[in-house]
Amino acid sequence: MSGLEVVAVLVAGLAAGAINTVVGSGTLITFPTLLAIGVPPVTANVSNSIGLVPGSVSGAIGYRRELAGQAGRAVRLAAASVVGGTVGAVLLIALPDEAFSTIVPVLIVLGLVMVVAQPRISRWVAARHEATGGLPEQGAWWVWPGVLLVGVYGGYFGAAQGILLMAVMGIGIAESLQRLNAVKNILGAVVNAVSGVVFVVVAEVDWAVVGLLAAGSVVGGQVGAHYGRRLPPAALRGTIVVVGVVALAVFWTRG
Repeated sequence: MSGLEVVAVLVAGLAAGAINTVVGSGTLITFPTLLAIGVPPVTANVSNSIGLVPGSVSGAIGYRRELAGQAGRAVRLAAASVVGGTVGAVLLIALPDEAFSTIVPVLIVLGLVMVVAQPRISRWVAARHEATGGLPEQGAWWVWPGVLLVGVYGGYFGAAQGILLMAVMGIGIAESLQRLNAVKNILGAVVNAVSGVVFVVVAEVDWAVVGLLAAGSVVGGQVGAHYGRRLPPAALRGTIVVVGVVALAVFWTRG
C-alpha cells in the first residue's frame, strides 16, 4: 500500500469505529475504501470483519455505564450472536466468490435503506416503548432468534447490522435506547469476533489492512462513545449514504 492508501484505511477505520458505536453502519465506510485501493471483495470483507473487532470492543467500553445491570441480557443475546455469526461466516466461505459479488450489492442497498429509515425506526421504537409495559424483562420470545438472524447477516457482510439489532431489541425489549445501544455494541463485537475466527482458519486475510483498521477503529470507538450523540444525525446518515452509493459504483465498475 502507498502512504496515501495507508492513511485512507486508517481514517476509514476511525470513522467506522465511531459510526458503529453510534449507529452501526461503519462497514459502508471501510468496505468501499478497501475496494478502492484494490483489495479483492471477499478478502476485503474478511479483513474488514476482523479489523473492526477492536473498535466494537472500544465502543462497548465507552458505553460501560449504560451496560450496568445488563450482564445477563448481554450474555443471553451474545449466545445468539455466536450462532448467527458462525453461520454467516461459513456461508461466506462456502458460497462461491461470484455469489458474494452478486449478493453484496443487495446487502449494501438493504443497509442504506436501513440507514435512511433509522429515524422512522427510532420513532416507532419509542412509540412502542410508550405503548407497552408488559414485556418480560428479557424481552419478547422472538428477540433471541431475531438477534441470531441478524448475526447471520453480520457474519456474512454486516453493513447496518447495528441498526437491525436496534430494531429487533428496541421493539421487543422494554429498555431505554441508550442502554440497548450499549448491548448492541457488544453483540456487534461478538459477531465480528466469531466470524473473524472462522476467517482466520479458512480464508485469505490481509493482515496489513486488519492492523490499520484495528488501530483506527479503536480510536473511533472512543470518539463515537464520547462525541457521537452530539453529531447531527442527518449529516451522519448522509455521509453513509454517499459512501454506500460509491461502494455500489465500485462494484459495478469492477464487474
